[in-house]
Amino acid sequence: MKNLYRIITIILTTILFAGCYDLDRYPQGQLSSGTFWQDDEDAKQGIIACYAALKLNYVFGLSFGTDCISDIASGYDEVGHWDISRSVWATTSAYPTQRWQHSYEAIRRVNTAISYIQNSKGVTEDTKKRTIGEAKFIRALLYFHLINHFGDVPIFDENVDYNKDYANLTMPRESVDKVRSFIINDLTDAINRLPVRWETPDYGRATLGAAYALRGKVYLYNKQYDLASKDFEEIVLDKSGKGYKYSLNPSYAELFTQKADASDEMIFTLQNYTAIDFNYGMPFAHYIGNNATFGFGWNNIMPSVELVDSYELKDGKPFNWNDFIQGYNEDISIRKEVFMSTLTKDYTKVATYPKYHNELLGMYEQRDPRMKQTIILPYTTYKGYIGTDVVNCEFVYAKGISTANNFVAVNRYGNENTLMYLFRKFIPEGDMDGQLVSKSDRDHTPINFPLIRYADVLLMLAECYNEQNDIDNAVKYINEVRQRPSTNMPRINSGPTWLEARTKTDVHTRIMHERAVELALEGLRYYDIKRWGTIKTIQNKPEIDILGSSIYQNKYEDKDALWPIPSTAIDRNPNLKPNNPGW
Repeated sequence: MKNLYRIITIILTTILFAGCYDLDRYPQGQLSSGTFWQDDEDAKQGIIACYAALKLNYVFGLSFGTDCISDIASGYDEVGHWDISRSVWATTSAYPTQRWQHSYEAIRRVNTAISYIQNSKGVTEDTKKRTIGEAKFIRALLYFHLINHFGDVPIFDENVDYNKDYANLTMPRESVDKVRSFIINDLTDAINRLPVRWETPDYGRATLGAAYALRGKVYLYNKQYDLASKDFEEIVLDKSGKGYKYSLNPSYAELFTQKADASDEMIFTLQNYTAIDFNYGMPFAHYIGNNATFGFGWNNIMPSVELVDSYELKDGKPFNWNDFIQGYNEDISIRKEVFMSTLTKDYTKVATYPKYHNELLGMYEQRDPRMKQTIILPYTTYKGYIGTDVVNCEFVYAKGISTANNFVAVNRYGNENTLMYLFRKFIPEGDMDGQLVSKSDRDHTPINFPLIRYADVLLMLAECYNEQNDIDNAVKYINEVRQRPSTNMPRINSGPTWLEARTKTDVHTRIMHERAVELALEGLRYYDIKRWGTIKTIQNKPEIDILGSSIYQNKYEDKDALWPIPSTAIDRNPNLKPNNPGW
């Protein structure tokens, strides 16, 4: 599929599908049935622009930042969802406005593609079947994304003629139940059309397994656990003998590098690619990276202290700082002795490491391995890119830090250095063995971004079983994720009292934890804590740094349960009224 992107995406995205990213202005680039959609190749290539729409910034292109509206990440500026996490947003704020517009632009692309493909006399029936299946999967994903944010939304399908009916696109919002039915119908149709897998050149397109997984997720979010579990079982147990062959990647860390492009764990991913004079990646390095990252990252999105402290010990016990450094939890002066260094007068080396330096490094080795694979921890190394060189840098907390001296530091946080952790996940190491060729690549990191992966499906299936009081099977699939070879955490209910989970409530607590540490930075936590009804409790607390000092106050009000319909959309279409409660 990456070859197709390289050849086609620029043409389709900038010419054939050109136009504004909303339904409020007339589409600028009109597809002509006389110039495109004439044969199978046109149809296969044309769908690529629909996939490309998923990477629009306010669809899924910056979705890793939504973790900042939860307990596992901290953020600043727009990319870090600062106004939403602090509940100081409005109907004119960028995120609701652009998410609405970008999502409906993506839906327009899909509807246009379906309309032309199904009416083309030159496209064979087999190609129509598959490409329309892809389009309906994408459309279902987009509408699912919309109702999770806005609730009731208008439905536009392929019967809308965007050329003739533009002035009449003033449909009212449909109920969530009706939109969900529309989504389920699209996915059911996609299931009847999509292949189990694609040949290598087309890797990354929607598959039968992806459609089942997404439909199961739609059912799960609506608490239809019996239907959700059947869809998840289809691909986990391969009940129909389709040969899905999904499995956990042996290495957790590898999943978030270029090495995972064809991993059997990836069910549906956003495809990213870079080459000389061709950038088609995502801005991981820019917004999650640090001051030593290729192209210089801004670390707008950082792991929360709460996330880092939540990783268990390797024997499964909950982590407690006082078990390693007496008095840490009570005394800020001891925390400073754990983390703060001093540099030499020329700031080139560490003059004095923290008093508890050895205890700190020793503690890391006793934690869930996913911690070190997800987080750049203080006084560990990170392969940075400084000037034109790949350099092993040390993450240090001290005054006078400079990247030029081969140190990693938190670059900035609200225009000042702050004592926070940094993410390792999705961040390029060095120059990715030559794959990054220019500093502009910081906006186009060539690492695929999973929207659905097998570990997520296993944990969703565990949740469905737990909600149906099938505790044993729920624990079975939680343990499968914990027992990934590179993770190798002890199984729940395997002996010690601290691993016991025999009740529905206890197992749900385990699922909440496992989803946090397994899926961090994948943009799922916000939606999890919303649907579980725990977001108000979780969000109404101060965001703290490693010393326990408050950085800002998270806030969640009743009105935040649904995003506001943008005021610009309501101005152009009064039928969208009334706005969501509180807005």
